[in-house]
Amino acid sequence: MYQKLAEELAVRRMPPGELLDDYLTQFKHHCTPFPNLISMLEELKKKGYRLGLVTNGYGVFQYDTIQALEIKEYFDTILVSEMEGLRKPDPLVFQRAAERLNVKMEECMFVCDHPKNDVEAARNVGMVAVWKTSPHWNEAKAADYTISDLAELKLILETHEKAVQLSN
Repeated sequence: MYQKLAEELAVRRMPPGELLDDYLTQFKHHCTPFPNLISMLEELKKKGYRLGLVTNGYGVFQYDTIQALEIKEYFDTILVSEMEGLRKPDPLVFQRAAERLNVKMEECMFVCDHPKNDVEAARNVGMVAVWKTSPHWNEAKAADYTISDLAELKLILETHEKAVQLSN
């Protein structure tokens, strides 16, 4: 990918390997959270929800990003694919997250942005899937709920909890 990027942008002073290295080492200094991420995490923790983060990627890179976003403290468990030896959509990574949170799969709500690796995979293991829309994907047909802003999660949780109570 970086070879192609270097060719398309006519980057002559920096070889593709250096572009990749620059991305891996510098991204943490420039990453920005989704709007309302911190306020949503704070609210979920105040309400007593157990929170887990499941992400594909390289361990150091992902942990640097999590640290830079200042969100580590909100999560009860964090699973990074390289460290776990599993990648989404593998069902085992979702099962491992639920086990570490000490909750049943059907009690989990997975907020995610990839239609196949996240939404379909979470649904396939019995989790409720909330798709955070993304400019990279047109739709996630399997999603139980769809949001465009993380602040909408509060209403989704209230709606879902009422639906669960009615079904019991």
